[in-house]
Amino acid sequence: MGIFDWKHWIVLLIVVVLVFGTKKLKNLGGDLGESIKGFRKAMNDEETKPAEPTVTPAQPAQPVPPVPPVQTTVQPPQGHTLEGQAQPAQDPLRKD
Repeated sequence: MGIFDWKHWIVLLIVVVLVFGTKKLKNLGGDLGESIKGFRKAMNDEETKPAEPTVTPAQPAQPVPPVPPVQTTVQPPQGHTLEGQAQPAQDPLRKD
């Protein structure tokens, strides 16, 4: 008994045919077969495809002139200095 019992598989097959119908299952099987064939063909084409030669440019690329950096002066705010020592934060006590 269990999932591998032939009676369970027959009932499952009947339910699938009733839900999806034979036409959709036929189309699904055909689509699955075509996708497998396309995958195999693509894999074979990739193996037989010759390596493409790399093409070197005739003229070297023109170097881009460097952009001068923008100088901005940002002064820290005056009078807002914090002094002290860092301490670990404690989780607040919950009263549910």
